[in-house]
Amino acid sequence: MNDQEPRWLSSIEQRAWRAHLAVHKLLDHRLDRELQPFGLSVNDYEILVNLSEIPGHRMRMSDLADATIQSRSRLSHQISRMEAAGLVARETCPDDRRGTFAVLTEHGWATIQKVAPHHVAGVRRHFIDLLTDDQLIELEAAYAPVVDHLKSIR
Repeated sequence: MNDQEPRWLSSIEQRAWRAHLAVHKLLDHRLDRELQPFGLSVNDYEILVNLSEIPGHRMRMSDLADATIQSRSRLSHQISRMEAAGLVARETCPDDRRGTFAVLTEHGWATIQKVAPHHVAGVRRHFIDLLTDDQLIELEAAYAPVVDHLKSIR
């Protein structure tokens, strides 16, 4: 156990941290609400995007869990819901009986094509268009070491 005093956040650190939390929560909530009329959540959309962007529109479940930063158990439950909606299907891996693919269905492909323009418009309206190009470059640069660090300790 560490007996040292905690390194409390300075005023600027506290404001930056709270701004980050507020942006993350508010933006995620807003984008989720805008996907609801399409019967999707932000998590559903992220899975559809991942599957739509790779050749064959299929990914091993373990790779999809890693790509979407979800536990395998949570992803399995979500894929079950998406299967029931006809968006994805599961297929066994021919070279590994224990492995399973998540596969984008025709309905899933049509859904992502229909929803993507609306989602991108929301991302622009609520985030991208509120910042200058210089701010976007600074934001990416500021987040890069945090992302790299967190990926390295996963």
